[in-house]
Amino acid sequence: MVMINAKLSAQAQTKLCPPKPEARSGCSGSPLARDAFAGFHPLVNLLYFVTVIGFAMFFMHPVCLAISFVCAVAYSVYLGGKKTVRVGLRFMLPMLVFTALLNPLFNHQGVTILAYLPNGNPLTLESILYGIAAAVMLITVIAWFSCWNAVMTSDKFIYLFGRIIPALSLILSMALRLVPRFRAQVKVISNAQKCIGRNVSSGNLLQKVRHGARILSIMVTWALENAIETADSMKGRGYGLPGRTVFSIFRTQRRDVYAMAYILVCAAFIIAGAATGAYHFRYFPSVRGQWAGGTTVAVFAAYFALAALPLIVNLKEDLTWKRIESKT
Repeated sequence: MVMINAKLSAQAQTKLCPPKPEARSGCSGSPLARDAFAGFHPLVNLLYFVTVIGFAMFFMHPVCLAISFVCAVAYSVYLGGKKTVRVGLRFMLPMLVFTALLNPLFNHQGVTILAYLPNGNPLTLESILYGIAAAVMLITVIAWFSCWNAVMTSDKFIYLFGRIIPALSLILSMALRLVPRFRAQVKVISNAQKCIGRNVSSGNLLQKVRHGARILSIMVTWALENAIETADSMKGRGYGLPGRTVFSIFRTQRRDVYAMAYILVCAAFIIAGAATGAYHFRYFPSVRGQWAGGTTVAVFAAYFALAALPLIVNLKEDLTWKRIESKT
């Protein structure tokens, strides 16, 4: 009874004082509503992200890092808008600087000695360059995973792995959506409590603690009720029963086949270039690597064509819509 009253109180407060909608840039609605690449088949999205994230982690050539970094950040900004820029400047940039400065303090390999640290260890140019490369790689992978989180929804994840590993796919999909759902619900409850004067940012310390404890109590109640409702819904839909059919809105189209072939061809060309040493690069003991040459440039072009695929698709879609709108 207490749980039901708490839920009704939160819903009533939300209706009296609904949260302000967040301003979005570019176009109204969800970012995915204008992301044409997210509308491709889930297998295409999965293959793309597995490929670009894997390449970003293993290819340490400066040109490859620059291509992957620019494409990942550009796609992340396209999906998230100005909010992504603020988060990048607030968290990613300090992490980039910290990681780049941390490596030379512990890694003293390299033949180009610039100075000596107070403990007597050398500070080498190679360790600094490797620290910068490792920092860029880390930020790039984080940016790619932010795009993954926006494009690969729980519906797509369950569609791809629901029949192969149903229990694990359900757990992973629920885990991936746990933090975003909790953050959104905390914001709703906080705004509702603020309307009746229970703001955690006002009052003395004891009042702030009481208001925060009340928000936490409502949040725990909502989480428990949501878990019960999810379990009842799954039971009502026959989850886990033998012979249960699954409805899916995803259908393979011709563009999905073309996109998958495009990704596989680019990936195969890049892997072949890595196997032949077309863009080999080392940082220790001295900086050496392939920068020019027909094969090297061709591999770089293929890598850019692969990493920029969502941007190319969205650019084509935006130009098509602008052309249609100009005619009306």
